[in-house]
Parts: sequence; C-alpha cells; structure tokens
Amino acid sequence: MIGFRGLLAALGLATWFGSATAEVPGGVGLPDRADYVLVDKSDRKLYLYKAGRVLRQFDVSLGLVPNGPKQREGDFRTPEGKYMLDARNANSDFFLSIHVSYPDDSDRARARAQGVDPGGQIMIHGLPNEPKYDLRRYEDTDWTDGCIAVSNSDMLDIWLMTSESTPIEIRP
Repeated sequence: MIGFRGLLAALGLATWFGSATAEVPGGVGLPDRADYVLVDKSDRKLYLYKAGRVLRQFDVSLGLVPNGPKQREGDFRTPEGKYMLDARNANSDFFLSIHVSYPDDSDRARARAQGVDPGGQIMIHGLPNEPKYDLRRYEDTDWTDGCIAVSNSDMLDIWLMTSESTPIEIRP
C-alpha cells in the first residue's frame, strides 16, 4: 500500500503545491492541512483556511437548485450551515469524495416538524467516474443532487489538504 508521501512523490505533487507545503524528512513537501473549510454558494467558491489565512480556493458546482438551504431529500439543494467533514471515500462513484455531516440535529428536527426526510449523503467530490454527459456539461454549471463538486485535480488537492473532523461552513 502506498503511503501519503509516496502518493505525493508518485504523482509529482510535491513541487506543484508551491508555498502551501511543509518540508518533511527526505525532502518531500507535504501540503499544509486546512483547519477550516468555507463554501460560499453565491460565489461558487470553496476556501481552505489555516489559522485564519486562505491556503487555496476552488471553483465549485452545487445542487441543481442552488438557492436556499437543503430542506428535504430530493430537493436538489446544497445545505447551508456549520458541519464537519466526517468520512472519506476513495472508492465512490465520483473521483474521491469527502462526506459532510449533514443532517445535524437541528436539520433532522426541522425536517421532522415538516414531516419530510432531511436527506443526506452530502459530499465534496470530483467528476463522475462514469459520466452520463459530455464533460463540458459539468463545467460552469450546477449539476449535483445537492453536493459540492469540483474538478478532479481540485478534489485531489482538497483530499490531501483536509482531514476527517475538519469543520466546514456552507454559506448562502
């Protein structure tokens, strides 16, 4: 099994990360780890922060109905609020995926009061491994069922620069 350093070296990413790296024994540069993720839905941006400083920013695609917070299963909206990155899946239907802890207790209570299922399985992910459409359809448009999608190269960076239990805030 290839380790984190080996993955970086094999992919030639050590120099690609530029100033957002930390040296480790052996001279391989590892990317700084973000301590906070911010998604700004209106600007279609995801920001990785460390100690209050933006490390990187990425363009994102959102759910097919991007305005407003997720209310229920199948509404095609991306949630809004404060959550955690709580699981990683290297074998998802998309190029890597990181689970967002939606729904939280307040999301479940709101949905229960409305008599609906709050939905779930909200992820940050890359492009589909088996695209249904021409790849151009996934650029510059909102196309997910409620997730936060990025390019595959950006997903690799986000994967390497976050960990489980990283807080994420999704703003309108």
